Amino acid sequence: MGRGKQDKPTGLLVGYARVSTEEQSLQLQIDALKRAGVLDDNLHVEYRSGRSIKNRKELNNALKDCREGDTLVVWRLDRLTRSMPDLYTVLAELDRKGVSLRSLTEHIDTSTASGRLGMNMATAFAQYEREAIAERTKAGLEAIKRLRGKGWKWGPKPKLSEAKIRRAGVMLNEKGMSGPEVAIKLGVKAPTIYQHWKLNKSGRGKRFIRKTKPK
Repeated sequence: MGRGKQDKPTGLLVGYARVSTEEQSLQLQIDALKRAGVLDDNLHVEYRSGRSIKNRKELNNALKDCREGDTLVVWRLDRLTRSMPDLYTVLAELDRKGVSLRSLTEHIDTSTASGRLGMNMATAFAQYEREAIAERTKAGLEAIKRLRGKGWKWGPKPKLSEAKIRRAGVMLNEKGMSGPEVAIKLGVKAPTIYQHWKLNKSGRGKRFIRKTKPK
């Protein structure tokens, strides 16, 4: 959308609203932006994921629509993007053009000193949280590696014990019983028997075949 009839070199409010899919409603955001003073002709709406600013046609149009002295208005910061690097990119572009950013929900307005401070604090805390999550994830993975080195195992408890696996091998290979028959004998479902048999044939699972002692 264009800048509308009130095409002035400075001071316009340019609105941007976004949801991820067309099944979601934009009305709440649109109503809030209009109450803030955004005109219909200066309102950009988009149905795209917020993971990246790439291929965001209406966001690009909104940024192009902004001129020095204007203010880009959003309902919430994550309507711009959920990525901190992308948010910094947008903020840098707005700063380069001399355009302010106003977030209605977070009460942030970078046209004021307190607003710029609030923005810096909000982005800093968001970045801190992302880095903290990454550090916790890394620490957890390293702990799992250490425990695995000590013999710890993760995942569901095996449905067949080593003894039952050997018994199943005898029944399948030596007695010629079918999978369902073996499953009934061992108190498990037939797919469990077939799963072990398939892994055994591929060489990736535990063997059903009874191991004999060398003579």
